[in-house]
Amino acid sequence: MRVITGKARGRILETLKGDDVRPTTDKVKEAIFSAIQFELEGRHFLDLFAGCGQMGIEALSRGCSTATFIDRSKASIKVIERNLSVTNLKQFARVYTADSLNFIKTTTDEYDIVFLDPPYNKGILQEIMPLIAQRMKKTGVIICESALNDEILQKYYKFTLDRQRTYGKIKVSIYRHEDYI
Repeated sequence: MRVITGKARGRILETLKGDDVRPTTDKVKEAIFSAIQFELEGRHFLDLFAGCGQMGIEALSRGCSTATFIDRSKASIKVIERNLSVTNLKQFARVYTADSLNFIKTTTDEYDIVFLDPPYNKGILQEIMPLIAQRMKKTGVIICESALNDEILQKYYKFTLDRQRTYGKIKVSIYRHEDYI
């Protein structure tokens, strides 16, 4: 796995091992960042269920001013910190060991771009999406990676499904504020 473009282009990223780890493929990552490429500069990115942190690191590499990484796994947090060091992006990052759902319930921050890739088919998506939608700036974008059969609504709070694409067994859903569609 590598950083596709930007300041850290070509840097190899470490990932976690195991059957419960599903890093976003380069193909899907490229499609996501192509969809938001003109919305990154100077924005704050939230990487929930961050895993190895590749999505937030790609966002920083492409021009986001800051990124927050949330994962409850201490092993994931260590990998994120090493990946931030190898890409020289650590000074732009905040990294927290926390449950993503609890974090979004308690944060008072508002975000420009949120990427989430929760465990599939566990009901987490349905619980967290309404909370994320209320933590977004009006000009924000929510990007959700999920299983094809994970139920996802057309609208959460004032954020409406703008586009949805499938890539094999996963789907990527992009939400924008109803005033910006």
